Order: sequence, then structure tokens, then C-alpha cells
Amino acid sequence: MYKDKLSGYRQWKQLAHAEEYVLHGSNIGENLSIDETSLSNGEVYTVVTNKAAKGRKGTLVAMIKGVASDNVIEKLKLLGLSKRRKVRTVTSDLSGSMKHIASKVFPSAEQISDRFHVQQLMNQAIDEMRIELRWEVIKAENEQIRICRQQKVQYRPKTEANGETLRQIMARSKHIMTRNISRWSDSQRKRAEILFGHYPQLKTAYALAMKLTDIYNKRITAPVARLKLARWYNELELFDHVRFKTVIDTFTTHSDTIVNYFNDRLTNASAESFNAKIKDLRRQFRGINDTAFFLFRLSALYG
Repeated sequence: MYKDKLSGYRQWKQLAHAEEYVLHGSNIGENLSIDETSLSNGEVYTVVTNKAAKGRKGTLVAMIKGVASDNVIEKLKLLGLSKRRKVRTVTSDLSGSMKHIASKVFPSAEQISDRFHVQQLMNQAIDEMRIELRWEVIKAENEQIRICRQQKVQYRPKTEANGETLRQIMARSKHIMTRNISRWSDSQRKRAEILFGHYPQLKTAYALAMKLTDIYNKRITAPVARLKLARWYNELELFDHVRFKTVIDTFTTHSDTIVNYFNDRLTNASAESFNAKIKDLRRQFRGINDTAFFLFRLSALYG
């Protein structure tokens, strides 16, 4: 009854094409975010949101099925050039597809790479480095156990100064590597001292990650940021670890959009927050059986 009579769903002007795309041109503002989200059964939609609405009514600008740039560009151009020229900035992740879409649809907008995706890439490289070293520790421990069995003696793992084995320290150090030293607990501080004593390369990688965070946290202009990031980039190249090749390539490819963050300090957090709202609405529906009706409800709340 609600769906067919009370809600107005059957009279919705966008019903005919809702599963393919939904547009709310009146919600276009100066600062937009573009991201992707999964609705159900692996179906991915490109989502454009207005930062000024702060996750409330007027947030949703467009939802388009798929992430194929040609299709998304075609649908977004239906918003009209005059409206699209009003957009001053577009924030996105490090996806080349999203940046291509933004450049074609919003020709007057400055593109900004989300700082948290840049930092996340650095943190992932450090974690992969830690995991690689952890496997070496596990391999060495297994070899010691095998030798002890051959010699028919009981294996006793060596404990470090904090009472943990090196294998335990490696497994419990994930969060240490992504948090500032000022936020470490006493146990984490002791664990880090032991970890960095055994693996100085991890200490160097951690210092580089924290230096990048410090650059992002400082209230500096884009030209100053470009200079500081260039110096940081040179240090990263000198470190020359295979795990950071992707980070180096990313900075080479997206250097301009990364530096653009320092003009207005805009991030893609609003898009991530809106994705969380979509997931919460999907949870309330206990899944999505009718995509068009789901998008109608989403439009009623945020369109």
C-alpha cells in the first residue's frame, strides 16, 4: 500500500530510468564529491554528492549504475552545462576513472585527491612490509621447532624484554605503524622499541609515514606544500624499498591533484559518510529487492 499508493513512487518522474541513473540537478553546489558504492549483488553505482548539504536533504546529486567512464559522463552531462560550470572543486579517491569523469563533466572544477586515500596507500605499503617480515619470523621459528624435534629437545621460544616473542610482537604491531607516537600506550611503546631495534627499515618507513601526516596537518599554502612534499618524495625514493614503488608512482601520477588539497583543505569524507548512510538504509531494508524503489527512498531522504 505504501509503495503503490501512499509514497508517490508510481508517479515519480525518474521511475522509468531509476535503475540506470537518478539525477538531482538542483542539488549541484560549488564543492562536490564523487565516489562509488555497492548496492547489492555486486552492482556498483557512481555517486556524486554536494558537500554543502552535510549529508542531509539536498546531498544527492546523481547515482549512476556502473563505473564505466563513458556511460557516467553521458548521464551526468544531462544535468546541463550551465549547472556543471558552477562546480568549483571535485574531490575523489585516487581512481583514474573518477578523475577522468570529473574533468569531462565539470570543466571549470579543480580536482582534489582525498588526503586519507593517499595516507592509506602509504600505510598499506608499510603493513605489507611488516607482514613480509612477519612471515620471515614465522619461517625461522618453524625451522627452530623442526631442529628441536630432530634433536628430541623441547622448543622454548625466545622472549623479548616485554615478555612477548618476536612472532607475537610482529602480529601485534599493525596499529602501532599507523598511529602517532604520542598516541601509543606504554605497552605499544615498548613493543615498538623492540620492533624497530630488530627491523630499522620499519622505523624508517614509519618515520616517513608520520612526516607525510605532519605535512597534511600543517596549515600551509599549496606552493609550500608542493615543496615539502617534493622533499618527502625524495626521501621516499632514497629509501628505495620495493613495497613503496606504488606509492612513488601514485605521487608521480597525481602530484597536482594531491597538492590541490592545500588550497581549500577539502576531503572526500562526506562521500564516505554518505556511503555509510546508504549501507545503513540497505540494512534497514534487509537487503534490496527492488533497486528502483530503494533509489526512490534514497532520493526522498537525500535528493
